[in-house]
Amino acid sequence: MKIIIIGGFLGSGKTTTLRNLGKHLIAKGHKIAIIVNEIGEVGIDGETISDSGLVTKELTSGCICCSLRISMEYTLQTLAEEYNPDIVIIEPTGIAFPLQIKEHLELMDLEDLSFAPLVSLVDASRINMEIDQIPVFIANQIRDAEIVCINKIDLVDAESIAATTKTVLQLNPDAIVVEFSAMNMDSKFQLFLDLLAGESESEFTGSDLNSIEMSGVGSYSGEYSIDASDLHADKVTSMLVNLLLDIKQKLQEINPEFIGHVKMTMKFKEGLIKANLTSAHGDPFVEILDEDVDGEQHLRFLSAVTLVPKDKLEGIINGAVQNVLQAEGIEFEKKAPSSSTQAPIKL
Repeated sequence: MKIIIIGGFLGSGKTTTLRNLGKHLIAKGHKIAIIVNEIGEVGIDGETISDSGLVTKELTSGCICCSLRISMEYTLQTLAEEYNPDIVIIEPTGIAFPLQIKEHLELMDLEDLSFAPLVSLVDASRINMEIDQIPVFIANQIRDAEIVCINKIDLVDAESIAATTKTVLQLNPDAIVVEFSAMNMDSKFQLFLDLLAGESESEFTGSDLNSIEMSGVGSYSGEYSIDASDLHADKVTSMLVNLLLDIKQKLQEINPEFIGHVKMTMKFKEGLIKANLTSAHGDPFVEILDEDVDGEQHLRFLSAVTLVPKDKLEGIINGAVQNVLQAEGIEFEKKAPSSSTQAPIKL
């Protein structure tokens, strides 16, 4: 079983990269499974990936390189026994260190494991903000990687891409650097896919670090069940964009230069839509993921941003969500968080 670890800070584009990677590997005849790790109690990425038809297992309420090691071992064993994939792709939380994850996996009593080169994604539009906010943490993530992907090159000019690549190589001169937009399955993205066929040579030589404490990130997640019969894609898109703009304004009052992400999904009768915000200077981005979904209507959110205390984050998110739903005349109920970190395998 080969392990591919796709790391990178919050909002760097890991989920989009992982979805496209998974579809590519399936098209090539591989049997794959995906493990998604979210720091919050409610996961977002597991839902959006599994609704793309990929086998997904989700670990929440912690970080797999710190507090969820036992859950990680159990998850891999369960996948091997129940699904027997030849490739497992791991998307750790954006405040994890990929090399520590690899070390912990190597120490587990699992047979026939191999590793692709360790990957860390960097958002070309935010690298300077990230280094200003949490320089030691970002440097550590980049130094962990054997492949550093400069993502979102469609959002910046050539000079910014070159500057980002220079910064990465100053921190990790041994890294293979690939520049692409994960939204586009073009020749640049194909180069990245080809590199994953290799084998990791990284070895962990330091002591374990608490990535959550080092990140300076406050996080809060939750879910509202909703009841609405007149929602359509345009209306939901507008609601989510306005909601994120309101949250952005309130977060800037606490930290004018915040980075991280605020992710939301709304599942309604016509489909599933995801929206996210990744920095104080960014705009909301919306994806229509599916036009035919089953299950209860809901709004889920996961927020994790730098230098904003959790209690402040909780008040901002809940206040903004409830105000929007009330203004739209949508009935809603706040759901209690689940205590489980294990989500069932979707086959």
